[in-house]
Amino acid sequence: MSQDQTEILQRALKRERAARKAAEKILEEKSRELYFTTQKLELLLDEKSTQLEGVFENILDAYVVMDLEGNFIKFNEAATKLFGYDIARDQVNVINLIYKEDVSYAMTSFLELQNKGFFKNYEARVYTKSKEVKWVHINASVIYDKDKIPVAAQGVVRDITEQKISEEKLIESENRLATLILNLDSGIVLEDENREIVLTNNKFCELFKINAKPTDLLGMDCTAASEQNKILFKDPEGFIDRMRAIDIDKKTVLGDDLEMLDGKILERNYMPIKIGDNYKGYLWTFKDVTLNRTYRKSLEAQKQKYYNIIANMNLGMVELNNNDEILMVNQSFEKMSGYTEAEVIGKNARTLFSTEGGEELLKEEREKRQKGLSNSYEIKAVCKTGKTRHWLVSGAPNYNIDGEIIGSIGIHLDITETKNLEVQKEKLLEKLERSNDELQEYAHIVSHDLKSPLRSLHALVSWLKEDNQGKLDTVSLQNFGLIETTLEKMEQLITDVLNYSSVGADNAVKVDVDLNSMVSQLISILYIPEHIEIKSLHVLPNIQGDKTKLQQLFQNLISNSVKFIDKECGSIIIDVEDLKSHYKFSIQDNGIGIDKKYHDKIFKIFHSLKKSKDSSGIGLSIVKKIVNLHDGEIWLDSEPNVGTTFYFTLKK
Repeated sequence: MSQDQTEILQRALKRERAARKAAEKILEEKSRELYFTTQKLELLLDEKSTQLEGVFENILDAYVVMDLEGNFIKFNEAATKLFGYDIARDQVNVINLIYKEDVSYAMTSFLELQNKGFFKNYEARVYTKSKEVKWVHINASVIYDKDKIPVAAQGVVRDITEQKISEEKLIESENRLATLILNLDSGIVLEDENREIVLTNNKFCELFKINAKPTDLLGMDCTAASEQNKILFKDPEGFIDRMRAIDIDKKTVLGDDLEMLDGKILERNYMPIKIGDNYKGYLWTFKDVTLNRTYRKSLEAQKQKYYNIIANMNLGMVELNNNDEILMVNQSFEKMSGYTEAEVIGKNARTLFSTEGGEELLKEEREKRQKGLSNSYEIKAVCKTGKTRHWLVSGAPNYNIDGEIIGSIGIHLDITETKNLEVQKEKLLEKLERSNDELQEYAHIVSHDLKSPLRSLHALVSWLKEDNQGKLDTVSLQNFGLIETTLEKMEQLITDVLNYSSVGADNAVKVDVDLNSMVSQLISILYIPEHIEIKSLHVLPNIQGDKTKLQQLFQNLISNSVKFIDKECGSIIIDVEDLKSHYKFSIQDNGIGIDKKYHDKIFKIFHSLKKSKDSSGIGLSIVKKIVNLHDGEIWLDSEPNVGTTFYFTLKK
């Protein structure tokens, strides 16, 4: 370290020591000042302790003494319970207690205490030791010594938290009530004992076409307002006379109808407010009941209309009581059952219609109705002619006006013909299944029978070539080669046809298949030229399916890509995407590609774009059938000379 740096460091140390000494001196002076103030306060309190002994310790409200810096010096047990502090252990300053949003108010009150020597009815929030927020009411005053010098402050603190909560709830309740009344769908007018308006709402102004706010009507004479509004009614004088009669009688009135000129009908209700023997006000309510009254007029017509519909609809309807006794049937049910309504009224439906074993089912359904449940079920019913019919019944509980279950209502549909068709369908499916099995067996037999002569021909051609070795010219050898190639292609075609027919037989047990492991094994088994690279972008999932057919699916698509790659550096990319109910797979190559006009044709059987001895045109047809068996779809995206991507989905 250089001499200059040493001198700078020494000067800094001297300044630091000087500052520390100055701070210690200030602290010592403040401590001495606080000590003398405390001693003076204790002497003052000791002088008064004999006459005040026990008073502040036993009062219900908190009593607090603090110095002029806000430090608590003394408080009673009630203060300990209120604030949670212990005077013997905790150092408390009033700043720690002031709620953050009440700081400004607290400072104003503290200045008032300093200037006046007291303040009254201070209400604010404070923090307790546990940071709980409480509302308090404080009356405080300054404590002076014998020389009239202020030495401390004292205050009585009352916990008003519950009172404040109650006040807030009351205000909220009043606001809710006022908002409710203001927005009621009925017009409200509340008069005092002098018939002056003290409360009304928006709906009243709307009904009586008053272009003013509800608050503008407060204090208005209700009698005068009625005279102004009578012109809105068809019978203006009748409106006024009725109001006067109601007012004189001073009895509750409900359901008075008033017809207005614009066609509306108002329902008027009146209720006097009486406290003891004195009337303190009157409540009027007005409600627009035009729709209800109009509905009432058309109710009977509608009732008759729907009764006619029920009576003549093609569905049979039956009403039962809780004992399964028939109360009513419509005309359609009469036709279905062969009975007239007079013949079945009062009869037990279970014993009248049910076949053997059916009575128990109807009993179970009755128990469901008594629990309030609705559902549909099928029954066999015996008609009046003795024939058995199949009915589909939609049953529901029937309620009275008090919401009590008094029985049930059933809608009946005759499904006998449908049932007969279902039986025929089942027989047809059984027959079709047997035919498919026979066709499957026939395909295997034909395949074997066709392959045998082909193999014999192939052997004969080989023998002819061996017997005439060196004797055949070039053209003959070429012809024999064409015969062998044709025979091989025929055998491959027969094998592919057999494979295609066997794919449709979905009789294999579905198991959990690890596609990632399966595809890895396939790649290691298949012949993949060195110039072609195969990679998977993501780990393939496990799915439920036929392991053999899934292996055939991936093998055909990968082999197909390998077969048609014409680039020096071939690439096959396998990927998967997780959909909601399916997995979406893709196999992408950079081969010769497929023209768009062939995209819909390549999945058809015997359709091959590139004729060769290795291609029968069945491979992609097999792929499509396997995907369909796993509830999926297959499609492609391709561009000639760029490459092809096959997409397919498999159900999870």
